[in-house]
Amino acid sequence: MTLAGDDLLPAPDLAATRAISIAAPPSAVWPWLAQLGQNRGGFYTYDWLENLLGIGIHSADTIRPELQLRSIGDDVNLAPGVALSVAHLDDERALVVRGGVGVGPDGTGAGAPYDFTWSFVLLPQPDGSTRLVVRERYAYLTRWAGALVEPVEMVSWVMTERMLRGIRDRAEHSPPPLLTAAG
Repeated sequence: MTLAGDDLLPAPDLAATRAISIAAPPSAVWPWLAQLGQNRGGFYTYDWLENLLGIGIHSADTIRPELQLRSIGDDVNLAPGVALSVAHLDDERALVVRGGVGVGPDGTGAGAPYDFTWSFVLLPQPDGSTRLVVRERYAYLTRWAGALVEPVEMVSWVMTERMLRGIRDRAEHSPPPLLTAAG
């Protein structure tokens, strides 16, 4: 199925789609997605493993309004100084971040060897639950990009599986979000 963000990289060299069912409505899942990032609420995965690399990730166990993504262009850090950018934001429906990570010819992340989108899509189900679908898409910009991306994708499979369970567990076991005056 076509998901939000697919149009940003219409012909990827590598794509991976994963999903989980969550016994909660999209409104209970969305706040956890909207605070993803090393600079926000973490990734709800194996923090101890990420921190072995010195990344400084601490996955939140509560919704924190000050950590919520607000607009296109917001940074979602994978690690300190390694950011993806919000490319699509549709409250309670879809979050797409985009960017490339790697060392370019100038020794910085500019000129990364690939372009990347990471889509999080919430599909409401007839029974009131949610299907969370996550898709990674990579477009190689250099001949050697696959040699970097494909081994990392194997690690991503393990980390994403844990992240999906972490989001599910938090959404299913947290109190419903507070309604605002507008909601």
